[in-house]
Amino acid sequence: MGINTKVRHPAIFLDRDGTIIHQVELLSRTDQIRLIPGAAEAIQLFNKLRFLVIVVTNQPVVARGIVTENEVVHIHDVLVKRLSKKDARIDAFYFCPHHANANLKKYRVVCTCRKPEPGMILEAAKEHSIDLKKSFLIGDSTQDVLAGNRAKVKMILVKTGHGGGDSWQHNGKPDFIAKNILTAATIIKRETKK
Repeated sequence: MGINTKVRHPAIFLDRDGTIIHQVELLSRTDQIRLIPGAAEAIQLFNKLRFLVIVVTNQPVVARGIVTENEVVHIHDVLVKRLSKKDARIDAFYFCPHHANANLKKYRVVCTCRKPEPGMILEAAKEHSIDLKKSFLIGDSTQDVLAGNRAKVKMILVKTGHGGGDSWQHNGKPDFIAKNILTAATIIKRETKK
């Protein structure tokens, strides 16, 4: 058995709603997508700093039967196109369609991918050879914070979207608190120079 010489990359894990795009409860249509000011510039900076940029998002709209998994993929395709027009690149999307109280039986499971569980982050780390110790998660809710803590990445809570005032109130601790994703990007730039 040889030594694994595969290069491990740092990554920026991003929550979607309330972090990259404005918070819309149960977003289900592409016309509801509105980029948060500075989001494209932040992602551009992550690209320049050679981080992989990976979105990790809970999508209970699937479990509720509001949209299909394919429709979520289409929403992400539209988001990618809008960001690419601003020279910002997302490398991968991971979403959890499950919910313990799902309307659709096939999604009614307690899974390891729904944040605050770290499953999406860990799966991405495995598939993209990510060095979690050099990675960050940016999100607007306490479930993001706890997911980041559990995955052992540095966690930045942004004050957009829920701004940490979500109704779930999980017991996690952010490493940093930032006004928005662009401010979070400047923190990451500073931290990577240390």
